[in-house]
Amino acid sequence: MEITEYRKRIERDLRGNILPFWMEHALDRENGGYYGAISNELAVDNSVPRSAVVAARILWTFSAAYRAFGDPAALQAARHAYAYLSGPLWDATYGGVYWTVDRQGRAVNDRKHIYAQAFAIYGLSEYFRATGEAHALQLAQELFGIIETYSYDAVFGGNIECLSRSWSPLEDMRLSDKEPPTRKSMNTLLHLMEAYTNLLRVWPAPDLRQKQAGLVQVFLDHIIDPHTGHFGLFFDDTWQSLLSTISYGHDIEGAWLLQEAALQQNDAQLTARVRAAALGMAEAVYAEGRDADGSVFYEGGPRTAHNTQKHWWAQAEGMVGFYVAYQLTGRASFAAAALQCWDVIENQFIDPVHGDWFKVLDRAGTPLPGQLKVGPWECPYHHARACLEMLHRLPIG
Repeated sequence: MEITEYRKRIERDLRGNILPFWMEHALDRENGGYYGAISNELAVDNSVPRSAVVAARILWTFSAAYRAFGDPAALQAARHAYAYLSGPLWDATYGGVYWTVDRQGRAVNDRKHIYAQAFAIYGLSEYFRATGEAHALQLAQELFGIIETYSYDAVFGGNIECLSRSWSPLEDMRLSDKEPPTRKSMNTLLHLMEAYTNLLRVWPAPDLRQKQAGLVQVFLDHIIDPHTGHFGLFFDDTWQSLLSTISYGHDIEGAWLLQEAALQQNDAQLTARVRAAALGMAEAVYAEGRDADGSVFYEGGPRTAHNTQKHWWAQAEGMVGFYVAYQLTGRASFAAAALQCWDVIENQFIDPVHGDWFKVLDRAGTPLPGQLKVGPWECPYHHARACLEMLHRLPIG
């Protein structure tokens, strides 16, 4: 099939399925924000708390969609998300965003995870790009100052995971009990780097540029294993890895996000280092992290996948990451891998009955029972962004 046909199929799903689903089903127009959980069959559970991460991702999605297509409905959805993130989710006393609030907008978990603050910057900066709303940029700038004041490790570099509501230290910083006790994680630092990259596009302040470059350096020096081409996931203060698990989706996502981050620095030497590291990661995922149909496995160990579930976000990031690797190298195998990801998405993940994408499948491509379409982690950011990135990168027929 001609590559331009893929472009048409991707745009059709984004504009005819993903964006309409989230505008029609996810936004809570009575209480503000979005519903805490919606099942694959569209049953709403509004007892589930609403997370700042998902609100910020919704804000980013519709801000980016409005910039891309100029659709007034997307702008309205972005404004809805902005009102919630800057309202109930924002701590008016100590600054920053709560982890979760209930349907009435009362804090359920008031801890200040840097992961959530990072996504707030990401969404706010994109909203500013879309609307020119000065207050959104001011909030993003305020968050940058808070993050670097309270979470930056001046001795070993990087940023710690979490603080209390009033930004005091915590003994347990984990996002969930599925993680080992950790002070620093790849995931938080990846998305903090991503957020600073987007903020640099609208606010090229010298201290922000320095901090963003520092995060890129942390990935090159500590997080990417040069022997395997994979990310380490969890670290102590001194960058000793605490877990040997490999996350193939994060590897291929990180490969292209590092490229985007390096481009903001206009540093030829840094860009060359990042390019080499990112291609090594793409090659490792290509060789070790894909099933026979081209789909991306969830997790693995050294050179072997041990969790063969298929998660929506990993397929979306695989499509973009492999295509960026193709753009950097001209290798047809990377382009084919990207388009294989889309074939899997189209054939297995897109829900033709209730809309949007199934979020988790087993290896055979069957949706796992009890999964959510909308939830504390289930959001439109990965797949909407992947579609937008591909529309930007694929040739127009």
